[in-house]
Amino acid sequence: MRKFIIDTDTGSDDAIALIMALKSKEINIEAITTVCGNITLEQATLNALMTIEVTDTVKPPVFSGSSKPLKRKLETAEGVHGQDGMGGKGLIHPTLKKTGSNAVEKILSIVEENPGEIEIITIGPVTNLAQAILEAPETMKKVKHIYSMATGGFGPGNVTPVAEFNVYVDAEAFDIMLRSDIPITIAGFDICIGDAAFNEDEINFLRSSESSLARFAMDINSQKIEWNIKTYNRYAVNLPDPVAMAVALWDDIVIEKVEAHCHTCIKEEAAYGQVIVDTGKFGNKTEDFNAVVIKSIDADLYKKRLIKLLVD
Repeated sequence: MRKFIIDTDTGSDDAIALIMALKSKEINIEAITTVCGNITLEQATLNALMTIEVTDTVKPPVFSGSSKPLKRKLETAEGVHGQDGMGGKGLIHPTLKKTGSNAVEKILSIVEENPGEIEIITIGPVTNLAQAILEAPETMKKVKHIYSMATGGFGPGNVTPVAEFNVYVDAEAFDIMLRSDIPITIAGFDICIGDAAFNEDEINFLRSSESSLARFAMDINSQKIEWNIKTYNRYAVNLPDPVAMAVALWDDIVIEKVEAHCHTCIKEEAAYGQVIVDTGKFGNKTEDFNAVVIKSIDADLYKKRLIKLLVD
């Protein structure tokens, strides 16, 4: 059975990604580690615990981690996800408790005990992973694979013209991860919008479902839906973190992926958080490639499976 660590800044779309993993019979979740990003570390941890409780399947241990980026002031996204990161509807009252506050230490111990077996899914800023790499780079090279929801992919950013949120919060951390020699697959923001976003009919179907889990998934994304209407004049909700989780869980949804050299911009303020993806056309050779970047997915198959998972 595959062994996962899920590292998350648990906002409303992270929660759906967690539900996908918690309901999967193909993986064992060794730990969930939380990080600041969409909201504060404390709130992200509460949100992860609540999601585990609502899903009501396995109960993996939860460890809180980094409460601030490596070098910059934390910038959060309550305007998109709600004051609590989960729609601001007062749904977050977990009775479960976190296991500890030593996420980085736990990541390292799990990897050391399971060399070549641990797959890490990062659906928030990668501050915890960067700290683990800095502390014990040889241990982290024993990670089997990292799947990361990050970057604009082959499109623009979603927080600046060039930067995607998870990288922008802590680009120094993302740079460290890319330089780690750990195999990395990146699901960029570009594959998470358009046809991959849930449309009005799909949202209403889940909202009217008899499944409390499906209704929870839409309730926590209510502010994100409103944000999309105001920002793009479209009744829809894009769910980047579930797309990344789907890539990790269901590799048959991937239509095209490419190897590339990915470079994180950390010096020029206007470009801070941009990740330049070079597939070899602009000078980088095969030996310079440090990631696989997803170019396209079967959005219909992805959404069909996710909807079934939420309503069953």
